[in-house]
Amino acid sequence: MSQLSPPQDLGLFLRALAFAAHKHRNQRRKDADASPYINHPIALANALCGEARVTDVEVLCAAILHDTVEDTETTAEELEREFGEKIASIVLEVTDDTTLEKAERKRLQVEHAAQISHQAKLVKLADKICNLRDVVDSPPATWPLSRRQEYFEWAKQVVDRMRGAHPVLERIFDEAFSRKPAG
Repeated sequence: MSQLSPPQDLGLFLRALAFAAHKHRNQRRKDADASPYINHPIALANALCGEARVTDVEVLCAAILHDTVEDTETTAEELEREFGEKIASIVLEVTDDTTLEKAERKRLQVEHAAQISHQAKLVKLADKICNLRDVVDSPPATWPLSRRQEYFEWAKQVVDRMRGAHPVLERIFDEAFSRKPAG
């Protein structure tokens, strides 16, 4: 496991950040303010490094890049060429197959959560933490209360399949889950 240490690791992380910012440059979140999409991957890296003290540069880069294949025109080959096989592999482990129906993608996330690599579990945990926080603090403008509550329950199913991967991230997730919107 690589530990983030300047200058080469910091350079790699900053390259990943610039790459993701470029790829997501025209995307917005679904909140009422239509926040810049890049805020989401940055929040993942912050949850990992700033809150859970994860310093594995591959995990941090994968967190920044985690939605590039799923939500942009980025290919797996492009990620591997730019950031190496390991980072690309982590990103692909947390990438949904967008050719499938949404319900099937969600079912597969629950089913596969226990089998993904430790590094991918860290990214997935951070993603769920940040998504729960966003659903409470700046929810998608079109999501009614019932959909927000359903998202919380589904995210918990995914995270429960990864328990034991990182107690600090799991505690942070549980804190975010405790803010579940009530009716």
